[in-house]
Amino acid sequence: MDNLRVLKSKEVKNIIERLKERFGYEAKLEYIFLINNQNRLYIINRDFSKLDVSSLRVNALGLYFGELTDKDIRLTIEASQMLGPYSTKNVLELDDRQSKDWLKGFDLDINYEDKGYVILKHKNDFLGCGKAVSDKILNFVPKNRRIKAESIL
Repeated sequence: MDNLRVLKSKEVKNIIERLKERFGYEAKLEYIFLINNQNRLYIINRDFSKLDVSSLRVNALGLYFGELTDKDIRLTIEASQMLGPYSTKNVLELDDRQSKDWLKGFDLDINYEDKGYVILKHKNDFLGCGKAVSDKILNFVPKNRRIKAESIL
């Protein structure tokens, strides 16, 4: 846990404000937030603080939530699934073709008006977070999580 730091309440409030501003997210996030040297955010249950882990060797901790930049937060797939149902802004609905292309790892040729990070949704499923730039939505689905073309119907 040497490279993870627990965020102070002021830092967590800043993250919540960013989520509210960008995604219209209003629900509570009752978690402990951690950050590593690469500005990757992790969340863990608040009950973790009650455990004595001083004698444990911990390599990883919590759920990878996203990456913090100077102005934004790039959400992971799991974070988009947690926040998506409670978000009222910058949630982009994809059609069948677009969602398949997204899951294969392709950028989408969509001109989204509000540049920055968007949560991508197909029907009731939240597929992750992309970045709207000029006339594209940039794909951040990790290679090991992409669906191979032959596996899609």
